[in-house]
Amino acid sequence: MTTAKVLTALVSCVTALMLVHIIPDLLSVKTRELFLKNKAAELDREMSLIRTQEETGRHVRMLTHEIQKCALWMPTRTGLELQLSYTLRQQNPVGYTVPIHHPVINQVFNTSHAVKIPPNCPVARLRPAGKCLPGEIVQGNGMFTSWSSLKRLLISTVKIPPNCPVARLRPAGKYLPGEVVAVRVPLLHLSNFHINDWPELSTKRYALMVLMLPSYSARQWHVHELELVEAVADQVAIALSHAAILEESMRARNLLMEQNVALDHARREAETAIRARNDFLAVMNHEMRTPMHAIIALSSLLQETELKPEQHLMVETILKSSNLLATLINDVLDLSRLEDGSLQLDLGTFNLYAVFREVLKLIKPIASVKKLHVSLSLAPDLPEYVIGDEKRLMQTILNVVGNAVKFSKEGSIAITAFVAKPETLRDSRTPEFLPVPSLHKINQQQHEIQVAAD
Repeated sequence: MTTAKVLTALVSCVTALMLVHIIPDLLSVKTRELFLKNKAAELDREMSLIRTQEETGRHVRMLTHEIQKCALWMPTRTGLELQLSYTLRQQNPVGYTVPIHHPVINQVFNTSHAVKIPPNCPVARLRPAGKCLPGEIVQGNGMFTSWSSLKRLLISTVKIPPNCPVARLRPAGKYLPGEVVAVRVPLLHLSNFHINDWPELSTKRYALMVLMLPSYSARQWHVHELELVEAVADQVAIALSHAAILEESMRARNLLMEQNVALDHARREAETAIRARNDFLAVMNHEMRTPMHAIIALSSLLQETELKPEQHLMVETILKSSNLLATLINDVLDLSRLEDGSLQLDLGTFNLYAVFREVLKLIKPIASVKKLHVSLSLAPDLPEYVIGDEKRLMQTILNVVGNAVKFSKEGSIAITAFVAKPETLRDSRTPEFLPVPSLHKINQQQHEIQVAAD
């Protein structure tokens, strides 16, 4: 008995030692078995999904071929109508509108699911322009025929109403309209894109997609097909948002291109103006400044010679006028002050009376050529010495008096200077008198009139 127990124990020990090496292999096999089972389950699910997708795709293709009419209605700018924007086969001209507050349209907009709508709904009345609806009756060559037989006849046709008594010859129910499904299409981020300049109104958050089965088929919409339509509506919404982004980017690109063209045109004009200004200043510098310096130098040399008082006065006038003109030329040629428009005044104390007398001396020779009398009147309250830019003031007075001499043919010119007060500031003008013709001119005019009469 003891020997049997010992042998049993030895066998157990040997078995245990052998199991120590076998257990890892068993665990590895078990793990691989579980892994293969999981992979098989995943493959089964993938195959099931692939089969489902293939079946769905096949069903979608079949449904696509069976769908006769499809249209997308977009809200208009006013928000009161839906406008036909896209059609499957151009059944209706784009731009056809229907009221947005139609009960059927409100029913579709109030749910996220596809809804079957009556075939006589305005958004479901899609047909090729100029063709009869299925079931309409036409007349030709003295006989009536149905729409199906019209395809075999090459005759001129005239449409008549379907409720006409003679139109009841067709088999009842032969051309029942196909089922129509409508689903809303959300307009994503409409307030951000402003599609077609639409205002931000709550009634414009959705578009309407309409699908219609052919009238010659007895097929009906199934539940899973309506789910497909809802999924398609979501894809259409994404496509519309992408189209809105593309439209906005193209509009921005076109606007940017127009602005670039305008900026380039303005740049070319500015460059042309700068070149013209530089050419003008170059001519001014060479053709005017150099001769003016020569006149000033020669006048100064001539003034130092022995001259008569009248000649000395004339040379002095030439010298002062030349200096004044040289100052004007220097101001024009000063680019820095000309570009920023800030000509600095040379302020200082000067004799105001002397400025007016100098203007009178400079303008008298020119006025004497046109036989104009020039007079100067200075008010008693006019200060003799003032602070300002003597040269600028002389330029201004010479410009005003020079214009008076230039545009006066005869008569006299009076230069009056006084202190103007704000409360008595007014536009004072001397009365104008027409020159009285001489007796010789009157006799000459009468003689010309007499000759013309003879």
